[in-house]
Amino acid sequence: MSIVKNTNKKTGITYVYESESYWDPEKKQPRNRRKLIGKLDDDGNIIPTGSRGRKRKEEGTSEKSGGLETLMESLSYYDEQLKKAQTENALLQERIRVLEKEKAAILSGLGDILKKHQ
Repeated sequence: MSIVKNTNKKTGITYVYESESYWDPEKKQPRNRRKLIGKLDDDGNIIPTGSRGRKRKEEGTSEKSGGLETLMESLSYYDEQLKKAQTENALLQERIRVLEKEKAAILSGLGDILKKHQ
């Protein structure tokens, strides 16, 4: 086994892996298995990563309450968006009614003009 360092070019973070070579009988080639150990800090020390993904930002906050707060914020945002859309819809419906009345008046006027010219 060996230690492999790999730098992410986008973020500049260097990750440290434990690499194990093995023979792949199907492809008849050597292959590697890598297991993430951690990432390097500025001093070159390895910071171990957890086995279950990203760390929580706030300690002491349970996953469920954080999820519930996020859900409530999302619901509040979508409720505001719905109210805005309903208001805009009402304004557009009123505009349609006005335009339909104008259309009827114009068509009526055209009908009167056509009758006079016949």
